Amino acid sequence: MQFLVTAYDGTDEEAPTRRAAARPAHIEGAQVLKNNGHILIGGAILDDDGNMIGSSLVVEFDDRDALDDWLNNDPYVTEGVWQDITILPFRTAVKS
Repeated sequence: MQFLVTAYDGTDEEAPTRRAAARPAHIEGAQVLKNNGHILIGGAILDDDGNMIGSSLVVEFDDRDALDDWLNNDPYVTEGVWQDITILPFRTAVKS
């Protein structure tokens, strides 16, 4: 099952520092998920100045429980980077 994950960072002064600290572990884990077919596409949401303020991903997991298991262990969640997360079922219409 596919899901659209939209996750915004906190807006406090320490938010960019938390993101920078957690980013290497987050990217490493994301690469494993991509290699295993779970991340179809993902990237940073930017503000008008090009600063990272969140992330958006299309992921594929067997079910919502499997997605939640990944999400609850992702460094951006465990380290308090993502503060506002929306998850919706998704169906890819155009594939590369």
